[in-house]
Amino acid sequence: MNSPHNFHIPVMGVAYTIDSPLRVAPFGIDSVISLVDNVLLEKLREKYSEKFNIPYKEIPQKAEDYMSKRITAYLDMIDQLTTEKFESFKNNYEDKKTEIAEYFELLPDSSTLKQNFKDVVTKNVEEIKQWLKQNLTMGSIDVNIMTKVDKTNYKKNGEALPQEFNDAHAALRGYANSKLESSLILSAGMSPRLYGYIEKFDDFYPDENGYIKKKIVLKVSDYRSAIIQGKFFAKKGLWVSEYRIESGLNCGGHAFATDGFLMGPILEEFKNNRYQLIEDVHQILVKALEQKNKPVPNKPLPMRITAQGGVGTNEEHEFLIDYYKVDSVGWGSPFLLVPEATVVDDETREKLAVAEEKDLYLSNISPLGVPFNSLRNSSATIKKMEKARKGRAGSSCPKEYLVSNTEYTDKPICTASRQFQYIKLKELDNKNLTEQEYEKEFNRITAPECLCVGLSEPAIITEKIDYKIKDNGVTVCPGPNMAYFDKIVSLKDMVGHIYGKVNLLRKTYRPHFFVKELNLYIDYLKNEVEAIKEPIDKKKVKYFQKFTGNLNSGIQYYQKLFSNLKEKFSQTKDEICSDLTRSKQKIEVLSKNIQDLPIE
Repeated sequence: MNSPHNFHIPVMGVAYTIDSPLRVAPFGIDSVISLVDNVLLEKLREKYSEKFNIPYKEIPQKAEDYMSKRITAYLDMIDQLTTEKFESFKNNYEDKKTEIAEYFELLPDSSTLKQNFKDVVTKNVEEIKQWLKQNLTMGSIDVNIMTKVDKTNYKKNGEALPQEFNDAHAALRGYANSKLESSLILSAGMSPRLYGYIEKFDDFYPDENGYIKKKIVLKVSDYRSAIIQGKFFAKKGLWVSEYRIESGLNCGGHAFATDGFLMGPILEEFKNNRYQLIEDVHQILVKALEQKNKPVPNKPLPMRITAQGGVGTNEEHEFLIDYYKVDSVGWGSPFLLVPEATVVDDETREKLAVAEEKDLYLSNISPLGVPFNSLRNSSATIKKMEKARKGRAGSSCPKEYLVSNTEYTDKPICTASRQFQYIKLKELDNKNLTEQEYEKEFNRITAPECLCVGLSEPAIITEKIDYKIKDNGVTVCPGPNMAYFDKIVSLKDMVGHIYGKVNLLRKTYRPHFFVKELNLYIDYLKNEVEAIKEPIDKKKVKYFQKFTGNLNSGIQYYQKLFSNLKEKFSQTKDEICSDLTRSKQKIEVLSKNIQDLPIE
């Protein structure tokens, strides 16, 4: 059954949505669990087993395929607990009227389900019970695998384990072996070897009725990527059930910037080509399924288009649904302010509530070398800097999920590790730099921090888990949109804000989320250009020119779009148009600076 809501809660960090389905799925809300950290999942399974009186048997690290088995066990536990919670009030109307009332209160006023319930509730108890059993839907317990987190693992003797024991492969297997009927969200780019591994699991294939137990969802930032990846899967007999379009920069966590392609034009391309994409991929899928002697659906399978990144008002939310025909809108960072929905320690949640634009920035703290949206005064960053100044730069790297650098070692190590930063800083000491130059290089080397621990720390703190890794601090990765929300709120109020029942935005100017993304891209390119100190080749110049060209095309698209809208954004249209004009002027200055760059 389809979700009764038209929004979803995307994955956030490692721990922030680690048990969100248990919190919100009984109310019909979809959310996503990160599968990065099997250690954390095992610790939480032990804690929740005790809390909910479930038998627990440890899966130790010495067990064969322990990572996969831990993930399966955790997901099955969350599925069991969530389903029991949902079924308990769906099937016990007399005793659970409060929960049932909350379920319907959270729905938008336009919901047909909500309207029908108002009629049904006047009938006798048995009729109400039967109707609830037939019509109430639980939210989906979805999972996320970041394709880049797929390092090779080793035996104790140093011998590399087979590919299927890589981190992302083990996570995939853990999900595939679980009882869940939900979606696997793949993010951070295409991974042919990981995608190929999905072929081995029957749950990802459609049956004769077109039903897929475990659906594939791709997080993409442009239409071309969707076509390439969709066809790649189809050739293996696998269907992509959803393309989740995320803003490259106006989002939380890692920021995978496009070459200046903006969200509006990207959504327009999906809107115009949606049915052609379905038809083209369906034809490839049919051939592949026939070759594999698997059931072939007699018509194209459903394909959802969803969007997320920076949406902050009901008007923006409804615009994406009405104009671009998206099936759901992702609301991430604002839910960090909702204790009923996410796992956040009190100190961090308070910091997020008061954070303003100046407190949220695109950082270099990720060991992957990808820009990372951050909060300036997070406890992890503060503690990292304190240790670096005391001569203890870097992390002990206890989890090694993000190891990737082989500059000094044959086996990859992490750029946030003590091992890597010690070598780098020793080299720096021998360069005889000025104090100012030294300080700049020191800050660059010590910028990466231990995301593996920092992003899991909120769950360690809130669940009071006894953990050997101490005093690391919390890393938090909100999107820029967090600046416009200023208080901790209930689930009812946040969902009410999404549906236009209440307004939670602070009383300050907030640009339209399309304009915000545009200016984030302008700032991003400006920083790239200003970082050029030596002559560059023509290829780099052409890249900059392509970038500005795409931004200018995006502005032209927005100017035409908003001038043609009659009812939408009527109160803010003048401000939006003025913002676009100012943005165009910034690009003109930037283009002139690019022309003046020294060329080899």
